[in-house]
Amino acid sequence: MAIHKLFEDDFEEDNYTLIAIHCSAEDYRLAYLLNSNLNLKLARKQEDLDYNYMEASFSIYEWDDEKNFVTWNLVTNTSRKEVERIASAGSLFSEQQGKRTVSKYLIPERKKVDYFVKISTESHLKSPKIIVSKINAIAEVITAYILDANQLKSKNNLIFE
Repeated sequence: MAIHKLFEDDFEEDNYTLIAIHCSAEDYRLAYLLNSNLNLKLARKQEDLDYNYMEASFSIYEWDDEKNFVTWNLVTNTSRKEVERIASAGSLFSEQQGKRTVSKYLIPERKKVDYFVKISTESHLKSPKIIVSKINAIAEVITAYILDANQLKSKNNLIFE
């Protein structure tokens, strides 16, 4: 029986650049602004990203630039959902009945980030700093910066396929 050993070189790493964006604009508005300022064609995907069996849903926009072999994704980091409050019987303080809003995060360790732009390419991205400076030039954007995805605990949430 032959023994096969796996080495790190046997696995192809995803080659992508991750940009964090702080912006209070709605997702469709930011997609429009990115399309206008970066000459992109981001469009909302038919289905949102669903995690934990519909517990959280994140809107996602995508553009596959076949000419340059680059895929662009814009995804929200926050999912807000209204849930019924559960009143516990016999509690010391009476709770009001009604609904409350629960927030879930795509990347929980970066809760203050509003959006992520993931730029996937087969080769090295030539000018990520220029892209970030163009994003920062958008009036509605508070700030944008490059993140090292390898430092994120929940980087597997960035697999959109």
